[in-house]
Amino acid sequence: MFYRQRISLSTLLMGSCLLLSLLYTACTGVSTSNGSALNLVTPDTLTVGSDTNYPPKEFADPHSDGFIGFDIDLITAMAQRLGLKTKIFTTGFDTILDGLNAKRFDVVISSMGITSERKQQADFVHYFNTGTSLLVRKGNPKHITALSDLCGLSVGVQADTIEQSDLITANQTCQTQKKPSIHLNVLEDEIDTVLLLQVGDVDATYQDSPVTTYYLQQNPGDFAVGGLVTSAIPEGIAIRKGDTAMFTALQTAFNQLKADGTYHQLLAKWGLESGDITVTG
Repeated sequence: MFYRQRISLSTLLMGSCLLLSLLYTACTGVSTSNGSALNLVTPDTLTVGSDTNYPPKEFADPHSDGFIGFDIDLITAMAQRLGLKTKIFTTGFDTILDGLNAKRFDVVISSMGITSERKQQADFVHYFNTGTSLLVRKGNPKHITALSDLCGLSVGVQADTIEQSDLITANQTCQTQKKPSIHLNVLEDEIDTVLLLQVGDVDATYQDSPVTTYYLQQNPGDFAVGGLVTSAIPEGIAIRKGDTAMFTALQTAFNQLKADGTYHQLLAKWGLESGDITVTG
């Protein structure tokens, strides 16, 4: 004989509300305070992929085993908005999107320019605008003011960056004009790239303008800027394509940081006000 279990009306209502709440979270993809709606590599933690050799955006803290920089501060503040801890996973820039799509980390923040090619691999939360610039030795002995001056010279650049693509195009122009080729020294590490310039193995390096400014400040009297800042580029936090819950959560957190002034405070802390995406004109 079968018996029907008696269930009170209040119990039914509680169950219905819980079900509706779960369905709403799943459909909207908006994180709860502890990030329970997000598919995370590690529970309660936002695991972040970053090439941590690119000061002042992301680099090793000389006073600890951790990492510091504008990008690190920003993604940490965004994670806190989601009720999450942050774990920085340091990795090479040339494979960083592969690592994201292999789910070795949840997101990427690594001074990554948003290009049409990268947009095919990931979605982006736009958080910074940057330019590119040449770093040369003090006194600019080769009189370098633009990429067109690099024919026949040796230039250091980090692998798989927009700057490397620009130099390849510039080299093709040199060859078309029957000028000597640009000798590219392509390294995985931006810090090592600048060291080549410091010891005189290259005539210039080419990188994001905040990096140029950083090395000028850190090595007074050693370097100079070769020409003007060019090529304004939007940078973004990379998220796996189709991960709408993560995209919505990070975009919402970033908007909150802009609204309450945290974003601008972090820009000022690292001297990066020129990259403020809320400034127009």
